[in-house]
Amino acid sequence: MWTTIKSISSLLLSYGLLLLGNGMMGTLLGLRSQLEGFSTEITGLIMSGFFVGMLLGALFAVRVVAAVGHIRAFAAFASIMSVAVLGHVLHVDPATWFVLRLIAGFCMAGMVMVVESWVNERATNQTRGQVLSLYMITNYLGQGLGQFMMLIGDPAQFQLFIIASMVYSFALVPLLLTGSSAPKPVSPKRIKFKSLFAISPVGVIGTISAGLTNSSLNGMGAVFAKEVGLSVAEVSSFMAAAIMGGMVMQFPIGRLSDKLDRRTVLIVTSLATASMAFAMIWALDQPVTTFILVAALYGGFSFTVYPLSASQVNDLADPGMRVQVAAGLLIAYGIGASLGPTVSAQAMAFYGAPGFLYFIILINITLLIITVIRILQRRRSDKTKTPFMPLGSVGVSSKQLYAAALENNHVPPDDLQ
Repeated sequence: MWTTIKSISSLLLSYGLLLLGNGMMGTLLGLRSQLEGFSTEITGLIMSGFFVGMLLGALFAVRVVAAVGHIRAFAAFASIMSVAVLGHVLHVDPATWFVLRLIAGFCMAGMVMVVESWVNERATNQTRGQVLSLYMITNYLGQGLGQFMMLIGDPAQFQLFIIASMVYSFALVPLLLTGSSAPKPVSPKRIKFKSLFAISPVGVIGTISAGLTNSSLNGMGAVFAKEVGLSVAEVSSFMAAAIMGGMVMQFPIGRLSDKLDRRTVLIVTSLATASMAFAMIWALDQPVTTFILVAALYGGFSFTVYPLSASQVNDLADPGMRVQVAAGLLIAYGIGASLGPTVSAQAMAFYGAPGFLYFIILINITLLIITVIRILQRRRSDKTKTPFMPLGSVGVSSKQLYAAALENNHVPPDDLQ
């Protein structure tokens, strides 16, 4: 295992730096949009651009990788991403920022595809579960620690954008210097969305719901926190707490879902997510420490909805279709993620800052009701379960590693520790 970890350490370092910069940029742009006087609705549209780009990248970035190879593709994506970050301070305009976020999302999807392909090739059947776990921990740590980079400078100035650009540029170095051989990109045949939905309506709806809520937090969470009166340091702590909470709760809830009907666990997590959103409304009048603690609990439950939903679909899918199913789920998540920041921004514009939480509550209660109805309509399947796999906090890590790990059906849940 240690040999495998050593062989992918440079790849994980590149990935961690990508998520570090990404976590910082999401919060920075949310705060800077407010400082520039952009309305909440416009800010939501800008933040949606990243997730629209990620969806497009999931669909088309593989063509770039196939045309020029993994190393050149990664270098191109990272360079464009670095330039796009600096473009925000050269021309402060909502339409320009939306396009820059779209470009950034496309490049992020492409870079993650390169890293995942490489990591997947280095992992063996015996170590794939542990490697995926380490990969997801890197995901959450990078995204969470990136929030505290906001404390380095003033969001109203240009220095933080330069720092973010530097981080993306540094992310190039470990991967370009790795001695691992680059794999050939695989572009599986896409599954029709209707066919995916027929496998598990609950799983697909849960995936879209997770995209809506997770992207709302990643895109508009900083705006919400600022509007309720938090300082920049407190906004960073709020965002980091929610993301880190998601990392901590992945395995306890995942192991529980391996033993029980996943739909039952999904009901519990949806109810818990909605309850924690209600609790955050209550905590608005409480000390900041209490508010941040509740945010950590919210993130802990909210970020498990995606992997639970994906696991539910894979439990019922034909084992030979898992690569296509993983790709389809990534698209389903991307659809929800593309809409999340825009819709939550509209809710905030109409109801004020609490509208952000009202939207999240509505999504999770709807998911809960649909799941209960489906349990009443269809009893638990007798099919052998696939082991629960953790998924990333921004929805970019579900195709290469997740599908490959599921192909390895004999990996027991204990190997995912």
